[in-house]
Amino acid sequence: MNILQKLRDRIQKKGLRAVLKQLCRHYVYFHEQLVWMERDLVSPIRPNNLRPYTPLRRERITTSNADAFATYFGDRVETMRELAAEGHTGLMYLDDKGDTVAFIWGSTRDYFDRHFFRCWFPVKPGEFFEFGGESYRAYWGTQLSVDFQLDLWKAMAEQGCNKVVDVFELRNIPALKLHLRMDYQERGQITHMYCLFGRWRFFRDTFYTGAMLDSFRKPAKPVTSTAAA
Repeated sequence: MNILQKLRDRIQKKGLRAVLKQLCRHYVYFHEQLVWMERDLVSPIRPNNLRPYTPLRRERITTSNADAFATYFGDRVETMRELAAEGHTGLMYLDDKGDTVAFIWGSTRDYFDRHFFRCWFPVKPGEFFEFGGESYRAYWGTQLSVDFQLDLWKAMAEQGCNKVVDVFELRNIPALKLHLRMDYQERGQITHMYCLFGRWRFFRDTFYTGAMLDSFRKPAKPVTSTAAA
């Protein structure tokens, strides 16, 4: 299928405006807002209604076992190996065939994300930066999205950390809801990422007070009164 046919199919599926917006974003200009979140490692999380999942084997990611990513994350094998070689802490979850179906990373030092955002994320003493959490589609909406974070928090606490910091793209609603489910708090900081012509990237930080994510939080259940007349 040639490029023009692919373009026509995409326009028919998504509409001309959506396709033009996507092309502009990819080839001309885009602006992302990375919202900083933070949380202590000991406060319990609230109950949830996520689906259970079949038992998985957890392993620390190393340069020698990164091949386990080949089946479901084939384009990440070398990236996983590089991160392990750099000394970051990575956990992966393997099914009964030995294939990785989920993973998550943490860094105790300033982290340069050269694989996605291509910018620096500073880490303060006592903190660690959580990144790269992802699971295979079959595990979306399961308890695994909570468990692999709790496992990483425990591993990082053993390294002397007492706080996790993380960022998510403001447009990424599933990631936003995941952070709220895990009781992260807003740090009051946004890293703005600008990209021109798919090549030049610029960054700046802005700060705010209060909470801008409250509208996404589930409202508390109303309290009913049964007072007698």
